[in-house]
Amino acid sequence: MEPEKALFQQRPRLRREFETLRAMTRLYCRARHGGDGKALCPECARFLEYAARRLDRCPFQENKPACAKCPIHCYSGEMWEQARKIMREVGPRMPWRHPIRALRHFLDELRPVPKVGARPAPRRSKTESSESANASS
Repeated sequence: MEPEKALFQQRPRLRREFETLRAMTRLYCRARHGGDGKALCPECARFLEYAARRLDRCPFQENKPACAKCPIHCYSGEMWEQARKIMREVGPRMPWRHPIRALRHFLDELRPVPKVGARPAPRRSKTESSESANASS
Protein backbone atom coordinates (compact mmCIF):
# COMPACT_ATOMS: atom_id res chain seq x y z
CA MET A 1 0.00 0.00 0.00
CA GLU A 2 1.32 3.47 -0.89
CA PRO A 3 2.25 5.58 2.16
CA GLU A 4 -0.32 8.30 1.42
CA LYS A 5 -3.09 5.71 1.07
CA ALA A 6 -2.17 4.32 4.49
CA LEU A 7 -2.01 7.87 5.84
CA PHE A 8 -5.59 8.67 4.89
CA GLN A 9 -7.10 5.17 4.99
CA GLN A 10 -9.55 5.96 7.79
CA ARG A 11 -10.29 9.49 6.54
CA PRO A 12 -12.06 9.39 3.17
CA ARG A 13 -12.55 13.16 2.92
CA LEU A 14 -8.83 13.82 3.35
CA ARG A 15 -7.93 10.98 1.00
CA ARG A 16 -10.19 12.47 -1.67
CA GLU A 17 -8.61 15.90 -1.14
CA PHE A 18 -5.14 14.39 -1.48
CA GLU A 19 -6.06 12.41 -4.61
CA THR A 20 -7.39 15.60 -6.23
CA LEU A 21 -4.25 17.49 -5.33
CA ARG A 22 -2.10 14.66 -6.67
CA ALA A 23 -4.00 14.64 -9.99
CA MET A 24 -3.56 18.39 -10.29
CA THR A 25 0.14 18.21 -9.45
CA ARG A 26 0.71 15.48 -12.05
CA LEU A 27 -0.99 17.57 -14.75
CA TYR A 28 1.02 20.63 -13.73
CA CYS A 29 4.33 18.73 -13.63
CA ARG A 30 3.74 17.20 -17.05
CA ALA A 31 2.91 20.61 -18.56
CA ARG A 32 5.67 22.62 -16.84
CA HIS A 33 8.47 20.18 -16.17
CA GLY A 34 8.02 17.65 -18.96
CA GLY A 35 7.10 14.78 -16.68
CA ASP A 36 5.31 11.69 -17.94
CA GLY A 37 2.25 12.27 -15.75
CA LYS A 38 3.11 9.45 -13.35
CA ALA A 39 6.57 10.22 -11.97
CA LEU A 40 6.92 13.73 -10.60
CA CYS A 41 9.97 15.95 -10.78
CA PRO A 42 11.75 16.47 -7.42
CA GLU A 43 10.15 19.92 -6.91
CA CYS A 44 6.61 18.65 -7.46
CA ALA A 45 7.24 15.49 -5.42
CA ARG A 46 8.48 17.65 -2.53
CA PHE A 47 5.36 19.80 -2.76
CA LEU A 48 3.05 16.77 -2.77
CA GLU A 49 4.80 15.25 0.28
CA TYR A 50 4.45 18.58 2.07
CA ALA A 51 0.75 18.77 1.16
CA ALA A 52 0.17 15.23 2.49
CA ARG A 53 1.77 16.18 5.82
CA ARG A 54 -0.37 19.32 6.04
CA LEU A 55 -3.55 17.37 5.30
CA ASP A 56 -2.63 14.75 7.89
CA ARG A 57 -2.24 17.47 10.52
CA CYS A 58 -5.32 19.46 9.54
CA PRO A 59 -7.18 20.41 12.74
CA PHE A 60 -10.56 20.09 11.00
CA GLN A 61 -9.89 16.56 9.66
CA GLU A 62 -13.08 15.21 8.02
CA ASN A 63 -14.85 18.58 8.46
CA LYS A 64 -12.12 20.32 6.49
CA PRO A 65 -13.28 23.05 4.11
CA ALA A 66 -11.56 23.71 0.79
CA CYS A 67 -8.10 25.16 1.45
CA ALA A 68 -8.97 28.45 -0.24
CA LYS A 69 -11.82 28.97 2.24
CA CYS A 70 -10.06 27.65 5.32
CA PRO A 71 -9.55 30.14 8.16
CA ILE A 72 -6.22 28.48 9.02
CA HIS A 73 -3.59 28.81 6.30
CA CYS A 74 -1.17 26.08 7.27
CA TYR A 75 1.09 26.14 4.20
CA SER A 76 4.37 28.05 4.37
CA GLY A 77 4.71 31.03 2.03
CA GLU A 78 6.74 29.16 -0.60
CA MET A 79 4.44 26.13 -0.62
CA TRP A 80 1.32 28.34 -0.64
CA GLU A 81 2.61 30.02 -3.79
CA GLN A 82 3.35 26.61 -5.35
CA ALA A 83 -0.21 25.45 -4.58
CA ARG A 84 -1.64 28.64 -6.08
CA LYS A 85 0.42 28.19 -9.26
CA ILE A 86 -0.71 24.59 -9.64
CA MET A 87 -4.36 25.35 -9.01
CA ARG A 88 -4.41 28.45 -11.19
CA GLU A 89 -2.90 26.60 -14.15
CA VAL A 90 -4.57 23.22 -13.83
CA GLY A 91 -7.88 24.15 -12.18
CA PRO A 92 -9.63 25.24 -15.39
CA ARG A 93 -8.67 21.92 -17.07
CA MET A 94 -9.85 19.68 -14.24
CA PRO A 95 -13.49 19.37 -15.42
CA TRP A 96 -12.23 17.87 -18.71
CA ARG A 97 -9.41 15.75 -17.33
CA HIS A 98 -10.99 14.61 -14.05
CA PRO A 99 -14.69 15.57 -14.12
CA ILE A 100 -15.75 13.62 -11.01
CA ARG A 101 -12.88 14.99 -8.93
CA ALA A 102 -13.61 18.51 -10.16
CA LEU A 103 -17.29 18.19 -9.25
CA ARG A 104 -16.54 16.84 -5.79
CA HIS A 105 -14.02 19.63 -5.20
CA PHE A 106 -16.63 22.18 -6.26
CA LEU A 107 -19.12 20.65 -3.81
CA ASP A 108 -16.46 20.71 -1.07
CA GLU A 109 -16.10 24.44 -1.64
CA LEU A 110 -19.77 24.80 -0.72
CA ARG A 111 -19.22 23.20 2.69
CA PRO A 112 -19.66 25.48 5.69
CA VAL A 113 -16.40 26.79 7.09
CA PRO A 114 -15.90 25.63 10.69
CA LYS A 115 -14.99 28.27 13.25
CA VAL A 116 -11.45 28.27 14.56
CA GLY A 117 -11.32 26.97 18.11
CA ALA A 118 -14.94 25.80 18.07
CA ARG A 119 -14.69 22.32 19.53
CA PRO A 120 -17.42 20.30 21.14
CA ALA A 121 -17.42 20.25 24.93
CA PRO A 122 -15.95 17.05 26.38
CA ARG A 123 -18.44 14.49 27.58
CA ARG A 124 -18.76 14.06 31.30
CA SER A 125 -19.34 10.76 32.95
CA LYS A 126 -22.35 10.36 35.24
CA THR A 127 -20.13 10.41 38.32
CA GLU A 128 -18.44 13.67 37.29
CA SER A 129 -21.75 15.42 36.64
CA SER A 130 -23.27 14.22 39.95
CA GLU A 131 -20.12 15.26 41.85
CA SER A 132 -20.20 18.76 40.34
CA ALA A 133 -23.93 19.05 41.18
CA ASN A 134 -23.28 18.00 44.80
CA ALA A 135 -20.36 20.41 45.12
CA SER A 136 -22.44 23.39 43.95
CA SER A 137 -25.28 22.69 46.48
